[in-house]
Amino acid sequence: MDSNHFEHSAAASHDTAQLMEQILYEVKRVVVGQDRFLERVMVAILAQGHLLVEGVPGLAKTLTIKTLAQTINGQFKRIQFTPDLVPADLVGTRIYNQKTGEFTTSLGPVFTNLLLADEINRAPAKVQSALLEVMQERQVTIAGETHKVPEPFLVMATQNPIETEGTYPLPEAQVDRFMMKVLVDYPSEEE
Repeated sequence: MDSNHFEHSAAASHDTAQLMEQILYEVKRVVVGQDRFLERVMVAILAQGHLLVEGVPGLAKTLTIKTLAQTINGQFKRIQFTPDLVPADLVGTRIYNQKTGEFTTSLGPVFTNLLLADEINRAPAKVQSALLEVMQERQVTIAGETHKVPEPFLVMATQNPIETEGTYPLPEAQVDRFMMKVLVDYPSEEE
């Protein structure tokens, strides 16, 4: 490789670092005291990975990802996982229109840039599996038709470590689909 390639690569890295600093600065104006968590979210976006986040309610998890989406002009959606969810609630389905006699595709909430899968362990395995498939493949097939999710695409799934009644633990094979697990706690007094 020639030296021009390395110079171009170094310049691109510098530009990316500056952009990340600017994004962090903007989000930290809204989210106070969760610097480590925010940095992990940024790493996941850059590496095209996903996060499994564990923490009690009230630690700015939703605010962080929602503010990040606004900062990067991305789309944010939130799914509250419950025992009665079915895979179509996440990925979408085909809907029959009686007036036209045709089916149309209704895309689900996974078609977004930043997705908060809140309390993923409250949904049954088949729903968890549907989400994890989208995370891996970055696309959904509905009635034989493939639909790609937009880029960037980040899933931040949360679990509450205290309230475990009525939950479905994620199997190890599913946990492996996440780039990292982040434990979010209360900020220190200095923060």
